Amino acid sequence: MMVTVRVATHRDLPSILAIYNQGIEDRVATLEQDLKDMDYITNWFNEHTNRYPVFVAEYQNNIIGWADLHPYSHRCAYGGVAELSVYVHRGWRAKGVGQALLSALEAFARKHDFHKLVLATFPFNSAGLALYRKMGFREVGVFMNHGRLDGKWVDVLWMEKLLELKVE
Repeated sequence: MMVTVRVATHRDLPSILAIYNQGIEDRVATLEQDLKDMDYITNWFNEHTNRYPVFVAEYQNNIIGWADLHPYSHRCAYGGVAELSVYVHRGWRAKGVGQALLSALEAFARKHDFHKLVLATFPFNSAGLALYRKMGFREVGVFMNHGRLDGKWVDVLWMEKLLELKVE
């Protein structure tokens, strides 16, 4: 299976939206509970800059996953730290799509002078945790009862990966 990872364009937004809404429905990837619409995903996409791109994973002209970098903080002291998100179509999970997307994010981050990548996940997202650990992320800590999901307080686990910057 040959998955292609590339920078997303506006024409990819319906697929990105569908995959994001799956993540919301499945309750393992986000605290969001309300499904999103095209206006929401278009505004979200337009907020990304060249330094904080959105990537898509494509197989036979179908978008099967997406990932993005976004600012960890808008304070200049954290300019070398990016937060990331990874979402994979539910029919393609645990098939290497997330790994391909993370690899592309890491390569981009190294090339664009990021020092560290961070992410937040749920401690009960076992597939996500396995992927992040496999890719070299370490657990930093758990925020206990950090957000509400379906009326219950849930923990949020933060992870990080220090990047070795490539000198060219």
